[in-house]
Amino acid sequence: MLEEKISGLASGIAPTPFRIVQLLLERIENSVTGAVRLKELQADIPKDRRAQITVAAGTLGQHILDKIPFVAGAQPLSTNPEELLINNTWRATLSVTGADGFPPVRTAGNVLLPEITLKISLRLPPTIDPASASQAVRTALEHEPPYGAQVSFEPESSTGGWNAPAFAPWIEQSMQRASRHVFGREAVYFGGGGSIPFLRMLGERFAETQFLVTGVLGPHSNAHGPNEFLHIAYATRLTECVSLVLADHGSHLATRSAA
Repeated sequence: MLEEKISGLASGIAPTPFRIVQLLLERIENSVTGAVRLKELQADIPKDRRAQITVAAGTLGQHILDKIPFVAGAQPLSTNPEELLINNTWRATLSVTGADGFPPVRTAGNVLLPEITLKISLRLPPTIDPASASQAVRTALEHEPPYGAQVSFEPESSTGGWNAPAFAPWIEQSMQRASRHVFGREAVYFGGGGSIPFLRMLGERFAETQFLVTGVLGPHSNAHGPNEFLHIAYATRLTECVSLVLADHGSHLATRSAA
């Protein structure tokens, strides 16, 4: 019991590392709402993207939540599909993905921990500069640390997203026409996948180019999961859509050349 007495006295004298970590994370994220506090990590949503999100939310509705395996009684951050899509694409999000310094529960004792290391991940809006965001996080965490504790931030990598240029009328019309022909309904834009490095590189190299970025996920394909699979029927129909758009692209180029 001597250990308990010493730790009990010490915990009332010195701040625990866990409390310091809580205070530091609160500088970045509102722990109640999940909103990221740093203005350097916030971006205005372009009008065309906002309009696309509204359409996608109206189409998907509560199906947006289908891929999240909530335990009984758990609730999402919002019941508004539009807010959920914005959260997933245009608002920064903080996640703690790892920790060192904590003993396993079965061997944990009533002692103060000397230090704690957390690994955090911040998803950024696609128009935010990742280097500036990383510096803002460093400043927030290291400036005037609570209780004068020693705090250091060591970024592993800082990679930005990508926001495609607005669609030209011809490609917008082509995609909608292809979607109606193959799927019998309008195409909607989900806004995901902008963190694929290849897309950012292409966008910077060919700034005036129109991009059609899509994928062959299909129903319940569980991308990146251990049971990921290709939905053949969906992939076949999507390939037909892309082929129709490519054919329209050829016609568009021919028309421009003739002019």
